[in-house]
Amino acid sequence: MRFALGMALVLTGGTAAAQEGVPSKTAQGDVAVTIYNDDNALVQDVRRLTLPAGVTRQDFPDVTQQIRPETVRLSGDGIGVVEQNFDYDLLSPSALMEKAVGQTITLVRTNPATGAETREQARVLAANGGVVLDIGGRIEVLRDDGLPVRVIFPGLPPNLRARPTLSVTIESAKAGARPVTLAYLTRGLAWSADYVALFDETVGKLDLQGWITLTNRNATALTNAETVLVAGAVGGGRGNFAPPPPFAPGTRPGTQTANRARIGDYYLYPLPQRTTIAANQQKQVSFLSSAGVPAARTYRFVNGWLGASDEPQGVETALAFSSSRDGGLGDALPAGTVRVYVRDAKGQPQFVGENRIGHTPMGSQLSIRTGEAFDLKVRPVVEGRERIDTEEFRRSERFRVKVDGEPARTVTVENSVTYWRTRMRYELTNAGPAPAVVEVVQAGLDPGFGDTRVPTESQPGEQRSRDQRVWRVTVPANGSADLTATFDTRY
Repeated sequence: MRFALGMALVLTGGTAAAQEGVPSKTAQGDVAVTIYNDDNALVQDVRRLTLPAGVTRQDFPDVTQQIRPETVRLSGDGIGVVEQNFDYDLLSPSALMEKAVGQTITLVRTNPATGAETREQARVLAANGGVVLDIGGRIEVLRDDGLPVRVIFPGLPPNLRARPTLSVTIESAKAGARPVTLAYLTRGLAWSADYVALFDETVGKLDLQGWITLTNRNATALTNAETVLVAGAVGGGRGNFAPPPPFAPGTRPGTQTANRARIGDYYLYPLPQRTTIAANQQKQVSFLSSAGVPAARTYRFVNGWLGASDEPQGVETALAFSSSRDGGLGDALPAGTVRVYVRDAKGQPQFVGENRIGHTPMGSQLSIRTGEAFDLKVRPVVEGRERIDTEEFRRSERFRVKVDGEPARTVTVENSVTYWRTRMRYELTNAGPAPAVVEVVQAGLDPGFGDTRVPTESQPGEQRSRDQRVWRVTVPANGSADLTATFDTRY
């Protein structure tokens, strides 16, 4: 709800809470926060309280605005929790006016020409998208017309707080001062990883800088907090949390364990120093810096089954490197965006592309697709396709069948299947000044039968999976190259 933007607000009388105002410092104690990838965080706040013996109510201001009250855990020597309440209705001009509906307020208007003030009593009728007032029997709408207006309220409603506050009724076995740990889960705290890769193709190496972006969408700061980030898809924090991004195309997951602390199946990324995450703030902290990581530019063309084109098709360009221990990086990489830069003729880094990676184990072979090569093209051609007689594959199969109580017998099964022979040609061209190796991938070879064959090919290929065959074709500078292959398939 919005009203008179130029209005000043004055409180008269009211409770002790009305004198509280905005705190000059936080009421938090020793804060530790663990932030997950699914808009969920664990806050652990150790505060020193002086408690009387018996039952007493204690206020814990400066908890996060998006606290999940059902997750609160309070622990300390000789205390038990009887009841807890979370007051999240925060003090603001809009909230004050909404709470004043049905009450009488005082309007103070100042004449811009003379400076004279006039005061009127008004009863608030409504505060829905605007303020409707009853002033001496006439109905007016409080407008933001640029004239100086102040509103004086008779007091502060008891259920409005200047800051989010958790109230806990505690039963203490003894009196005295002691540390009490307040722990709770909260929304509104998140983190993400971003990477900057500076690639030097002349020496085949890259420098990789990793940044953590912390985001606090709460109205409460976490002051001087010991911060730990958890990388992984932690379930249960949110019923509909978004799944992590998939591996970048061409990435092969690694099998090495990173030298990092773990909790369960997840890696921990503690920030090296305590940090204050201010309210409604986004900040960046460096967490990874590696120089001289071996890397190479790679090219790839993926052709769908029976894919053919009258026009040359573009070739993907990517940056390939390893996160292995021997590859120079030697770390597990949280999901994030990798932005790639190369130096131009003047030595200035220039942006050449970006792509997302998922949570990547150490030892992975990464392929960060950065775009499409300008000088490299591939034109796939279906040169022929004919039906093959079943006898060229197999016509029958024999099985030994054993039934309990009977001798084993041999069964012959007639299996008449239609097969097809497809002849493909891939025409590659290179307008660049240097030779290039293009990885040509023929996909869609086998939908699940497991009997696809490659009887002929112009150069040896690699069966990367049942569905894909790969060739590494060298295309000379300012030249062309052809690749041919024949496939026997069921369709």
